[in-house]
Amino acid sequence: MVDLSLLLVAGVLGGALNALAGGGSFITLAALVYVGLPPVVANATGTAALLPGYAVSAWRFRRDIAVPRGVSLPLLLSLTLLGGCVGAGILLHSSAQVFAALVPWLVLLATAMFALAPTLLRRRRPAPTAIALLSLFAVCVYGGYFNGGLGIILLAALSLLGQRNLPAMNGLKNAMSALLTAVAVAVYWAGGLIALPQLLVLAGAAVVGGYAGAALSYRIPAAALRGFIVAVGLALALLFFLR
Repeated sequence: MVDLSLLLVAGVLGGALNALAGGGSFITLAALVYVGLPPVVANATGTAALLPGYAVSAWRFRRDIAVPRGVSLPLLLSLTLLGGCVGAGILLHSSAQVFAALVPWLVLLATAMFALAPTLLRRRRPAPTAIALLSLFAVCVYGGYFNGGLGIILLAALSLLGQRNLPAMNGLKNAMSALLTAVAVAVYWAGGLIALPQLLVLAGAAVVGGYAGAALSYRIPAAALRGFIVAVGLALALLFFLR
């Protein structure tokens, strides 16, 4: 009952954070590791549990999707699919020891992205298209491997393509996140990395949390929310380092 209660709370909180700003995977990963899942399985299961939220967000913002100039939507979606498959394949063939050693560093990286989000998304000159697309592909590989902080990192990569309209960036980011996560989860499932009982509990709770987070989205100051997520990320990274 303690484990079940913890997973329910983690699912609600993770779904709410993802609806508000992201960072829900920090909570679900920590909860799944705490209840006894190996880190690789915990990462895959937590990512799968948050997939419905990604899909709903992509549908909600479908009318805002706009691609940067000079690239096509099929090209971006192809990079997303390929990157997600590559990242998920790397996770599938990672040893438990290597992934466990990387987890605190990955959490720190994602936390740093949240902390630096205002700077990363500040107006800047676009990078050469080839470099920007290569960066976007690398982000998709990262998302298929770990997924933590994916939204912020995707927005930063899209800004390198010269995209400046935030609603359009969010629409494209949500679509890419949903597609990337879906293909990664399919690879995880084929590789036997999904713990189904824990997935069902987390996914149901995450849907509830997502609705609650959407309702609170206009009531919580962005700076305060970012500070909370950064504090959670640092605390979890410390716990994983000490584990």
